[in-house]
Amino acid sequence: MTKVITYGTYDHLHYGHVLLLERAKALGDYLIVGVTADDFDRRRGKINVQQSLMERVEAVRRTGLADEIIVEEYEGQKIDDIKRYSVDVFTVGSDWEGHFDYLSEYCRVVYLDRTEGISSSEIRSQKSCVRLGIVGQSTVVPKFVRESRCVNGIEIVGMYSRYAIDSATITESVPYVAESYDDLLDKVDAVYVISHPSCHYDDIMKALQAGKHVMCESPIAVTVSEAEALYDFADSKGLVLFDATKTAYSTAFQRLILLAKGGCIGEIVAVDAVCTSLRQVNYTSDAALARTWSSMTGWGPTALLPILELLGQTPTDVRYYTRMGSEEHCYDEFTQATLVYPSSVATIKVGKGVKSEGELIVSGTKGYIYVPAPWWLTDYFEIRYENQTDNKRHFYQLDGEGLRNELLAFVRMINGNGVAAISKKTSLGIVAIVEQFEKGVGVTQLVK
Repeated sequence: MTKVITYGTYDHLHYGHVLLLERAKALGDYLIVGVTADDFDRRRGKINVQQSLMERVEAVRRTGLADEIIVEEYEGQKIDDIKRYSVDVFTVGSDWEGHFDYLSEYCRVVYLDRTEGISSSEIRSQKSCVRLGIVGQSTVVPKFVRESRCVNGIEIVGMYSRYAIDSATITESVPYVAESYDDLLDKVDAVYVISHPSCHYDDIMKALQAGKHVMCESPIAVTVSEAEALYDFADSKGLVLFDATKTAYSTAFQRLILLAKGGCIGEIVAVDAVCTSLRQVNYTSDAALARTWSSMTGWGPTALLPILELLGQTPTDVRYYTRMGSEEHCYDEFTQATLVYPSSVATIKVGKGVKSEGELIVSGTKGYIYVPAPWWLTDYFEIRYENQTDNKRHFYQLDGEGLRNELLAFVRMINGNGVAAISKKTSLGIVAIVEQFEKGVGVTQLVK
C-alpha cells in the first residue's frame, strides 16, 4: 500500500483545495492530511486565518478524500510524521516548490500545480462586514469590544441596555449608545446579548423577529421550552442563534476534548470542574443589578461544558447543594452540583461569594487529565499516568481568552460555512440543568 501525506491550513476550504486533495489521493492508496494548528499558523506568521482548527478539520473530513486527518503542531513534525506513518509520498502545492526538497531523503516529494484564480485570501477579502450591536451590559463588554478589533469581517456599531450604562461597561470604543432596542436593531446585522438571563428570551426573540443573527452568553434561556422556541424560530428564518461560551473556542479546550474522547486516559469515569470568583458589586445602582448573574447562571454553563461534551447532555440525575446570599442579594453565592450517568459521575462547584481552586480534572481508567486554574482560560494541560514517565504536557497559545475564535466562528456561520463549537444539544442540556436548579428540583439549601 502506497501512503501519501500532505499538509495545509485549509482556511475557507474551496474548490482549489479539493482539487489538490483529489490529485494527492491519486498518488497512492492511503491519504493522510495534516491540518495546521492555530498556534502553529500564528508562529508561521499566518495571522489572517479566520476558521478555528475544529472548523478546518471538519471541512477536510467532509470532502471524504482523507483516509486519516492529523494536526500539525510544531516545526519539524513532517519528518516525524513521515517516519511514524511509513509514508511513501509527500506532496504539496507548487507554490512551495523546492522548499521541501529536504524530505526526499525520507520519501518521494511531489509538487502539484495549484488552481489559478482561487485563494483563501481572496475569499476572506470578499466577505462583507457584519455590523454587531451589544445588548445588555457587563464587565466583559470592554474586553469583547477590544478583541473584536482583531477579527476580520466584524464591526461593533453600538450598544443598548435597559438600565443606565455605567463606566464599568461603556468605553470609548463603543461608538453609539442607542436610546431604544429598536433603534439599535435598525443599525445592525447581528447582536451580542449579555443582558440578565431572565431577559434572554425577550431580547433574542426580538432580534430574530427583526431578521438579525444572535450570539448570546449561555444560558440561551432559563427554560428548555423557551430555548427550543428560539432555536426553532431562528431555523425557520435562516438565522444564526449562537451559544457564546468562550471556553469552547480555546484551542487547548478543543484538543483536550478530542484527546479524552480518543481514549488517551481510557474510559472516562469522572469529571470535576470548579469555577469561582469574588467580585464586589455596588447594589445601589440599576446597572450593577443588571450585571448580577447568580453563581449557577454565571458560572454554571462554563463548568457544565466539559461534562456535557465528555459524558453526554442528559444525565440520569442531578442534585444541587447551594448556599444563598443575603436576603437583599437573593441568589446563590455557591452551588455544588452532582451529575450522575450510567457509568460515570461529575461535579461542578460554582460560586460568586466563595473562592476555591479553579481546576478541571477528568478521571479515566488509564490516567487523568489535569488543567490548572483558571482552567477556563487555559493554554496548558497535562495528561498524567500511573507511570509518571508517560506523562504528557500540552501547550497552546490562547489569544483573547477564546473571544477571537468565538467571534470568527459566529461570522463564518453568518456567511454560511462556519461551525459552532457548542451544539444545539449541548446548549439545551445546559439550559435544562439551569432550569431544574431555578425551579428548586433536587436542590438542598445549606444552612449558614
